[in-house]
Formats: sequence, C-alpha cells, structure tokens
Amino acid sequence: MTRSVRRTRRAGRTLRACGAGAALLLALSACSSSSGTDAGSDAVGSSSSGKVSAKVSGPVTVFAAASLKESFTALGETFEKEHPGTDVTFNFAGSDTLAASITAGAPADVFASASAKTMATVTDAGAAAGAPSTFARNQLEIATLPGNPEKISSLEDLTAPGLKVVLCDESVPCGAAARKALEAGGLKLTPVSYEQDVKAALTKVELKEADAAVVYRTDVEAAGDKVTGVEFPESADAVNDYPIARLEDAPNADAAQAFIDLVKSAEGRRVLTGAGFRAP
Repeated sequence: MTRSVRRTRRAGRTLRACGAGAALLLALSACSSSSGTDAGSDAVGSSSSGKVSAKVSGPVTVFAAASLKESFTALGETFEKEHPGTDVTFNFAGSDTLAASITAGAPADVFASASAKTMATVTDAGAAAGAPSTFARNQLEIATLPGNPEKISSLEDLTAPGLKVVLCDESVPCGAAARKALEAGGLKLTPVSYEQDVKAALTKVELKEADAAVVYRTDVEAAGDKVTGVEFPESADAVNDYPIARLEDAPNADAAQAFIDLVKSAEGRRVLTGAGFRAP
C-alpha cells in the first residue's frame, strides 16, 4: 500500500471523528439551550392577571385620581405581595393637578385619570408611552349627612334655598361631570364652595360643614355610614371613563406595565367593582 493511500485512509478516519465530535457538540448545545429555557422560565412568574410576566422589582410611583384611593391602595398591596422587592407609592389628587405635574416633569411610572379629557393633557404632551386604555367607569351620586336629614331625593332638591351644597371644581373630572348632570336636568346650582378633588368635597359633608355634595358613587361607598347616598337619574348623562397609561419617562417601566396589567386583570376588576366602579 502506498503512502498516499494510507494518508487518505487516515484522513477519512479523521473526518469521521470530527463529524462525531461535531454531533456531540450540537447535542450538548441543545441540552444547554434547553437548560437555559428552564432557567428563563424560573425567571418569570404568574400574577392574578393570569398572564406570565417577567419578574419586576424596585419602586413604582403611581399618580391616580383621588376617587381611586381605596381600590388602588388595595391593589398596591396585592402587587407588592405578587412581586416581592417592589414598593408602590401613590400620589392621589385631582386628575388635572396630576396631569399638570406629569407634563411639568414630575417623575412617575403610571397615570390613572378620572376622565379621558384629563388623560389627553398627558398624551398630547407626548408624556404617555402608547395609547391609554379604559379600565373602569364611575357615576355620580349625592352624598348627604347621615340619615339624610334634609330629605334630599333628587338633584333638583339641591337647589333649595338655604341648603349648603359642595361641588368639585369644574376643572376636575367630578366637577365637569356634575356640570353635565345639572345641564341634563336643566338646573342651576350655586354651591357654597368648589373643591379641588372629590375627596375634599366629600370631607365637607363628613365634617358636617355642608348638607350635601355631588361626588362619585365609589366615594359614597368608601365613606360607609359617615354619609348617606342618593342616586339621581341625570347621573347617567355624566358617566366618566377612567383611562390608565404607562408614562414615557417611567423610571421603572417593567413594573409600571405589571401594575397596569394587575389593574386590568380579573382581580383588578373584582376590587374595582367591589368599590362601586362599573366595568368599561
């Protein structure tokens, strides 16, 4: 056998060995990839939204309409339990005040407004990341002193002489809604004061500084026996949609989206409807 033939056979054996080695490397690579997938699956968790989402941590700042205080506080506690290592901070105030703060550069992750008009202030300024989505609706109700001593039974009754009535300022959603309701009933009302958010209007009645206030149904629900609620048909003409959005400059964008997912989940709807909100 010539030397060239022996070299050819040795080369063939070498090629076969290399082929086997390559196959082995591919198999190991596949195993490594599979193992990496498992590790990745460990890095995600499911929330009450029913969705699988990446783990989040760190502080989350939520600017929310005053009427969301009770329901969002409860959801914030749920969020922190579902995502250990997170810390949710809320700023509850009139939606217009919050929108002005956001457009002025106040650091926040999420904005939940009591009206589409107020949310538009933020989106028009380019401060929202993507289109907002409506997560709840709210309707007006009259809050009276406990037991309703003035026997108020309609929106028209609020126009009676000598009755001390408080409204939200028309620049905030609850005030704009009250104006719509009064216009729908062909009524004119001069309140003893205009308040900057719905909680301030309700507090006037709780402290017996006013006989009645036009607030949201959810606020009457949250006040318990501190007030008595009176429904009125004109409120159907002044229902407010509540939109929510992640902010463009959110310091913690992943956590912001996770909080929004919770608000829009089945658990979020349960908490919100339990507080008196309507589904969108």
